[in-house]
Amino acid sequence: MRCELCGRETTCVRHHVFFGTANRKLSEKYGMVAMLCPDCHTNSGRAVHRNRLYDLKLKQSYQAEFEKRYPDEDFIKVFGRNYR
Repeated sequence: MRCELCGRETTCVRHHVFFGTANRKLSEKYGMVAMLCPDCHTNSGRAVHRNRLYDLKLKQSYQAEFEKRYPDEDFIKVFGRNYR
């Protein structure tokens, strides 16, 4: 599988882009789940669980994707926040 952040072909894990109890379920429902290699997920300095900038960039790109896929849904009402 290919990591969505670095593009490396390796074993990847599912990352709920919008996390927390309620948002994790909403991420599943709306397909806001990124496949990330262990380095981009948790193991390196650029990992989304360690680096707020990378986490924000991922959230911004998935917010844009949500708005394309679900034009009749209000992202802020669903996820409670605007990441742009």
